[in-house]
Amino acid sequence: MNLYYTIGFFILGIVFGSFYHVIGFRLPKGESMIHPKHSYCPTCKHRLFFWDLIPIFSYLIQKGRCRYCKDEISVFYPFIEILTGCLFAVSYYSFGFHWNLLIALCLVSLFSIVIVSDLNYLMIPDEVTLVVGVVISFSILCRDHFDSFLKALGSGVLLFAIMYGVMLFGDFLFKRESLGGADIKLMFIAGLVLEPILGVLVIFVSSVIALPVSVLLYLINKEKVIPFGPFIVFSILLLFFLKVDVTKLLDLFLK
Repeated sequence: MNLYYTIGFFILGIVFGSFYHVIGFRLPKGESMIHPKHSYCPTCKHRLFFWDLIPIFSYLIQKGRCRYCKDEISVFYPFIEILTGCLFAVSYYSFGFHWNLLIALCLVSLFSIVIVSDLNYLMIPDEVTLVVGVVISFSILCRDHFDSFLKALGSGVLLFAIMYGVMLFGDFLFKRESLGGADIKLMFIAGLVLEPILGVLVIFVSSVIALPVSVLLYLINKEKVIPFGPFIVFSILLLFFLKVDVTKLLDLFLK
């Protein structure tokens, strides 16, 4: 039965992944999610029908090209769909039907949207962070006692303040903007779902992962501005999925 549910969450994930790609492209440009109601080709603006939008399969059937203008479709589309599907499946496999499942799905959703928006526009829509924060807060309130909910909020505020301090130090050190405001808000999300110590670890892990990627992109394309948001959310997801125990972590370092 667990296998069927896991497959079901994978299918659900690739469907949502397709939708998250739309969100990640439209919101940063100020486009409405309601108008136009239909999807369209970004090159020829032709309306796309449901047979053009079947996750993964439409891309394969159309050989990676628009059915109407024959322009090449970015492989990024099926990548986000498959990534979201896999992470939805991992979320169910890790937590089952529990409030933590909803939290994990929110983090996965945030991760998928942030990848699209931050890589393409170097920005993360506040609407997305706000909605994810509200749903996660509701999940924590239902999962724990009110005191635990207040503790999670306090942890979020603390990590927000720490990241804000890191930004100020980086701005002073490099004499330019070192972090975006959206990156700081992501640390509030980290504080909601992780202990403060693990939240600080998020900063470390995301920096370690981002450094070699940044160097590689600079050597290949001379990229000087690297979006940090995807690395932050990935680190939050990683620690949340691994269910890192703070007590064991402290014992490890204190030995």
